[in-house]
Amino acid sequence: MVTRFDAIVIGTGQAGPPLASRLSDEGYKTAVIERKYPGGTCVNTGCIPTKTLVASARVAHLAHRAAEYGVTLSNSVGVDMKRVNERMKDVSLASRKGVGKWMKGLENGHYYHGHARFEGPHRVRVGKETLEAERIFINTGGRALVPDNIQGIGEVPFLTNSSMMDVDFLPEHLIIVGGSYIGLEFAQMYRRFGSKVTVIEQADRLIGREDKDISDAVREILENEDIDIHLNATCIKVGRSGNGIAVGVECTDGPPSIIGSHLLLAVGRRPNTDDLGLEAAGIETDKRGFIKVDDQLRTNVPEVWAMGDVNGRGAFTHTSYNDYEIIAANLFDGRNRSVADRILAYGLFIDPPLGRAGMTEHEVRASGVPALTATLSMESVGRAREWSETQGFMKVLVGAESKRILGAAILGIGGDEVIHALLDVMYSDAPYTVVEEAMHIHPTVAEYLPTLMGNLEPLQ
Repeated sequence: MVTRFDAIVIGTGQAGPPLASRLSDEGYKTAVIERKYPGGTCVNTGCIPTKTLVASARVAHLAHRAAEYGVTLSNSVGVDMKRVNERMKDVSLASRKGVGKWMKGLENGHYYHGHARFEGPHRVRVGKETLEAERIFINTGGRALVPDNIQGIGEVPFLTNSSMMDVDFLPEHLIIVGGSYIGLEFAQMYRRFGSKVTVIEQADRLIGREDKDISDAVREILENEDIDIHLNATCIKVGRSGNGIAVGVECTDGPPSIIGSHLLLAVGRRPNTDDLGLEAAGIETDKRGFIKVDDQLRTNVPEVWAMGDVNGRGAFTHTSYNDYEIIAANLFDGRNRSVADRILAYGLFIDPPLGRAGMTEHEVRASGVPALTATLSMESVGRAREWSETQGFMKVLVGAESKRILGAAILGIGGDEVIHALLDVMYSDAPYTVVEEAMHIHPTVAEYLPTLMGNLEPLQ
């Protein structure tokens, strides 16, 4: 027996639920399928739980720094990892329950809990049930990549960003393989909780997609908190060492072997497409398994879309939600929105955070566009000095002829929020002089954006 729907939404990450809700509101009989927990990565193992842990780690860090602010603590600072973990799970669970209740309460919706597999272009099986729909939307997300080229990886226990959510104890020495966004956030938070932390990166610098000045500044911030960083690890192998784990590396700037109590792999993500039966539907993927889509997120199969991490067009919660906005606007609002219209923006949520928008300096140079640039140390920012948070700097790149902001990075206190002031100007296609001539509130970090713009000089 086949159950007919107007639409099927597979996966309940950041794009699936709002789209299912819109479909239901438009009168579409909609099937929503989720194989595990409502909310996807962000709610269950990504943004919400990890940033909750970041918040606890920041409190511990500030408590240790209390004397700098003239504050005396009567007792020594301690971290109750079980309570830290409980708090994180409480916050995450509240969001998960909220998404689940939302999806199960759709007026024209039906919620299926189970694994979906295509049996044809518009036919999906969930358990013993077969569903068909004219329109299908895939939002199955991704998971941690476990590389098979690390010698011995199958012989030792290791953690990923997902299994870290069950760690309710303090690792004595956490070794993190991967010096990018996820790995660095875990590195700082667990160092602040009290673990010894070592980061191992194969490349010659951290977060390789960033400009070198950003990478170097982030490394300095982490090393100032006694996080050991080993770069140029050209050959990584792992094995047991007593009750711990030995990570062998060939590094140009460190010892050949590091012994720790726990190992975290943070070397990338892979899409959840390998068990969807995409071949039965004729849906094309690239060599890494990401579903191929056009700029309006349509697959090669008519009336089938792919949203979020699974399409390789963005790896963030906000890009996933924007995928929903693009599809909904084009389907129901008579719009012609496109992925090509959005400006890349994201954050690195160490402390202080990095807010990024648009092009890097490397990309601007490669484009050949004549440009202006300026930097401003956070030591010059009054708010940063008042809070004793002076690490980092602001950086902006502007088209010399267009006067449009091409890209910006704010590494410093409030950087993840302040970057939006520039991002909004970029979306409005307004000249940088709008920021330069604006009056901002004092004392804030954003009030120094006009000063930054006033320091523009030709990019050499």
